[in-house]
Amino acid sequence: MTYQPTSVEDATAHALLAEYFAYRSATFPNPAGYTTTFPTPSQFVEPEGVFLVVEDDGAAIGCGGIRSLGAGRFEVKHLWLQPATQGRGLGRALLAELERRALELGATELVLDTNASLEAAGGLYRSSGYVDIEPYNDNPNATNWYRKVLAR
Repeated sequence: MTYQPTSVEDATAHALLAEYFAYRSATFPNPAGYTTTFPTPSQFVEPEGVFLVVEDDGAAIGCGGIRSLGAGRFEVKHLWLQPATQGRGLGRALLAELERRALELGATELVLDTNASLEAAGGLYRSSGYVDIEPYNDNPNATNWYRKVLAR
């Protein structure tokens, strides 16, 4: 598995994000629906952040990024792997890679939001040292917010 830093506007990254948003829209539990917001490219360019495309045997299978919220706080965004690849530990590996890159960019903590319907994601975050926190944003898709202090 490899991680390719890229622009969120790159064709492969954009296709993965579109696939992710379509998947979430189709599986979202709220009758009001899933709100799709494509990421702002400048937020995922070093030193403000990074966006990674995950490749396995040369095929793009997922993505994820981090972006600075200021004062050493970075946010994990759009961590996703195609359903056929899930359950192989690739999400945990991607999260660890994002944490490593966040440290390189000067992060002291990571935060993220998710929806309770994504039970596996919540389990991944909790087992990776993330703890529940009060909401830090107004994401209409989120029901849970997490934080992890990064050790240097």
